[in-house]
Amino acid sequence: MPDLTELYQEVILDHNRSPRNFGKLNFFNHKSFGHNPLCGDKIKLYLQIEAAKIVDIGFQGAGCAISQASASIMTEILKGMSLKEFETLFGHFHSLVTGQSVEIVQEDLGKLVVFSGVSKYPLRVKCATLPWHTLKAALKQDKETTTE
Repeated sequence: MPDLTELYQEVILDHNRSPRNFGKLNFFNHKSFGHNPLCGDKIKLYLQIEAAKIVDIGFQGAGCAISQASASIMTEILKGMSLKEFETLFGHFHSLVTGQSVEIVQEDLGKLVVFSGVSKYPLRVKCATLPWHTLKAALKQDKETTTE
């Protein structure tokens, strides 16, 4: 599927070069730190949650293009989303990058579909999911570093 491969490369590289929502929020009421010791990816997430909704989200981080692009795209999509919608999207995204039920969830993922090839590289799954697991930790107000 050369078109998806080209799209993947283009979108991932664009978000890595120019990450969206990069930086610490001036006001946040949830935060978390994630680290992937296998490849050195690090991410800090800052969230403003009000009435069970992600009002604002930002991140700081360093690492591979996949982890940084995943954080960038995730923050774009989640801004304004309810926590319930996030949980559903997290499940779909996790299924996609781990190679489970891909046909069913691709329609629900929008731009995240570019990560469908990650399932072929098991070591890269943690790179793609690190921001998502870090967000789950932030919502639980877990003070431990997320290493998922």
